[in-house]
Amino acid sequence: MLDKEAIAKRIAKEIQHNSYVNLGIGIPTLVANYIPKNIAVCFQSENGLLGMGPFPKEADVDADLINAGKQTITMLPGAALFDSAMSFGMIHAQKIDLTILGAMEVSENGDIANWKIPGKMVKGMGGAMDLVASAKNIIVAMQHVNKNGESKLLTNCTLPLTGIRCVKKIVTELAVLAVLPEGGFKLLERAPGVSVEDIKKATLGKLIIEGEIPEMAFD
Repeated sequence: MLDKEAIAKRIAKEIQHNSYVNLGIGIPTLVANYIPKNIAVCFQSENGLLGMGPFPKEADVDADLINAGKQTITMLPGAALFDSAMSFGMIHAQKIDLTILGAMEVSENGDIANWKIPGKMVKGMGGAMDLVASAKNIIVAMQHVNKNGESKLLTNCTLPLTGIRCVKKIVTELAVLAVLPEGGFKLLERAPGVSVEDIKKATLGKLIIEGEIPEMAFD
């Protein structure tokens, strides 16, 4: 099974040259550390930054420079700072090509729940609802199962929804899956050492398997 860093590294392969990308809280923030050198990408943070770089080394930490998850970050040459109104204007105008989000649950129809667990304290929705309603492409970085070993890839989400029919692809510690327009999780790749049977057992929603499923490649 993959750790969080490996999930982020695999998702980095999905980023297109010269694209504008928003990184959500959690695993998605790690993606900025794994961008191939031949790819130019502009990361946006909805708290008001365009041109976000990787996490800083300890000597380079600036406590005033943070992402939407309040983690310290770096700025690349040519980066710009602005207010959140302008930032969400970019999002609502569909200037963001790709949004990478974490999730608590995803349904086989591409619904996502990532902002609230009833009865528990969470940080709130942040910009997630705006992003899932406006982004051209949405990839989810998440754990395949919860701490009790129960699937988080479901027929229908049980938690309050953030967006409906919006997720296009999912990368977990077990697999890479596409959400088909007609519904269902299509298995594209499996993590090294993970069998198709392991993924079947961990997926409660409709799982579509066609032919031999290759192991994930990271290079």
